[in-house]
Amino acid sequence: MGTEEESIEQAAASRRERLKALKAAQELLNAPDEDSAQPAENQTDETNEEDNPSMKFRNYVPHDKQLQEGKVAPPVLPKFEDPVAATPPASEEKEDPFVNIAPKKPNWDLRRDVQKKLDKLERRTQKAMFKLMEQQEQEKQSHGGGNAIED
Repeated sequence: MGTEEESIEQAAASRRERLKALKAAQELLNAPDEDSAQPAENQTDETNEEDNPSMKFRNYVPHDKQLQEGKVAPPVLPKFEDPVAATPPASEEKEDPFVNIAPKKPNWDLRRDVQKKLDKLERRTQKAMFKLMEQQEQEKQSHGGGNAIED
């Protein structure tokens, strides 16, 4: 168990050293070329920032007026354009061969099977209506005394 603790401590120490080296390298990269009064001003700004840390609020609106200044404006998202919907569908004048296979109306087979009977009934209906009209004409002539008024 002692060796595990020592290995953890060694790993932590080596990590601290790597972080220090990375920080030093970052400072060298960010350091200005001229050694003038600017580094001194930057150091004083850094100490002031440490004393008064600025807070940024993205999703929270603080009640304190001093903290409301740190509220960040919501990001402006670009308008989404669907590349698939943007392209108009290609108009094809070719007719789908499967459209002709399926019937236009779903009850076509029922009409086909019953059509003969419907035709027979239609003829009988027309005959019956003609007979009724003749009977009504005869009744009008017999009751009217032979003076039929044609409509």
